[in-house]
Amino acid sequence: MDLKLKGKTAIVTGASSGLGVQFATALAREGANLAIVARRAEKLNETMAKIKELGVDCIAVQCDVTKSDEVAKAVKEISAHYKGRIDILVNNAGVGLVEPAETQSNDTWSKTMAANIDGVYYFCREVGKIMLERKYGKIINIGSIHSQVALTSPLSAYATSKGAVLMMTKALAGEWAKHGITVNAIGPGYFPSEMTAGVLENKDFMEYIKIACPMGRPGREGELDGALLYLASDMSSYTTGQIISVDGGWTAI
Repeated sequence: MDLKLKGKTAIVTGASSGLGVQFATALAREGANLAIVARRAEKLNETMAKIKELGVDCIAVQCDVTKSDEVAKAVKEISAHYKGRIDILVNNAGVGLVEPAETQSNDTWSKTMAANIDGVYYFCREVGKIMLERKYGKIINIGSIHSQVALTSPLSAYATSKGAVLMMTKALAGEWAKHGITVNAIGPGYFPSEMTAGVLENKDFMEYIKIACPMGRPGREGELDGALLYLASDMSSYTTGQIISVDGGWTAI
C-alpha cells in the first residue's frame, strides 16, 4: 500500500537512540526526508548516516527540547533547509525518571515535566506555526500506556506527564482541525530502549508483564511502525485527537 510519504519532510525528536531511531527509519523507508533532533550530537550523526543510506535527505539538529529558544532555532534551521516544508512532526523526546512520590525530589519532578510536557509543547507550537501557514500537518506525540493507566510502582511524575501529553494532543487537535492539521498520539507499552533497559532486565517486572499484558511480553522492534505510518500519512485524514495504544492489550483489561 502506497502511504505517499515520498518527498515529505518529517521531524523526529529524541532520535539519537531507541524508539526515535526506529521512528525515523520507518519514515525514511517510506521515502520521507528527515530532520532528526536530540542533545547528543555524536549519536545523532550516527543515526543521520544510517538514514541517508536509505536514499533520503536527512539533517541532524542538536537541540535541548526543554529550552524554548533552542527549539525555535532548531525549527527555523529545519524550515530553511527544507524551504518551509514540514509535513510531519514526531514528538518522541522524553525522560523516564522514577522515584517514590513521598520522597521524590523537586528536581526529578521538574526535569520530567520539562522534557515530557514542555518539550512536546514547544515543538508543537513552533512547527504548528508553519503547518498553519501551509494548511497541512501531521503531528504525532509519543505518549505511553501511562497516558491512561498507572502502576503500583513509583510512576507519579512520569504518568502525570504522559497523561498531560494525551490532553495536550486532544486540545491541539481541537484547535487546529479546521486548518488541515491532525494531532494524535501513540501509547506504547514496554518496548526495548535505553529508557526501559533497566526495567526489562528486571526478572520480577518481566514476570509482571506476563500477568498484566494479555500478550504476555514486551513489544518488539517494528511493532510501532504501523501506527506511526498510519498517523503520518493521509490514510488518517479523518483521525485527530486520538491515542493509539500499541501495548499487547495492556490497557484493554
